[in-house]
Amino acid sequence: MELHLKIIGFILITLAIVHVIFPRYFAWKEQLKSLSLINKQMMYVHTFFIAVTTLLMGVLCMLCAEELVNTSFGQKIAFGLALFWTMRLFFQFFVYSKELWKGKRFETRIHIIFSIIWLYISVVFSLVALNLSF
Repeated sequence: MELHLKIIGFILITLAIVHVIFPRYFAWKEQLKSLSLINKQMMYVHTFFIAVTTLLMGVLCMLCAEELVNTSFGQKIAFGLALFWTMRLFFQFFVYSKELWKGKRFETRIHIIFSIIWLYISVVFSLVALNLSF
């Protein structure tokens, strides 16, 4: 399980770094023009803190995989992370509109890839929390 946690750590650190390109990729400068200053800044601030939180989760998995697997406290942390990522998986299917990806080749691939990633992360953290393994 420690190897899986380290893989997840790498994925989460990579995901955190990718957040840097979001404003340019999603053309926020243009897209957010009509928003009030507070809403515009909340987009940037919340994205920053999501990236930092994701980065810290990744670092935790990379540096503390053994403790997450082998201690009661680590398993409790894994339980919280399992809930977090399972909710993220739920949102992938039931909050984001299918219109964002359905019928679009690239977006469909991204949707599938991230669905698999969220599922993998959810399963690994759940198994760690329950003190089980593959």
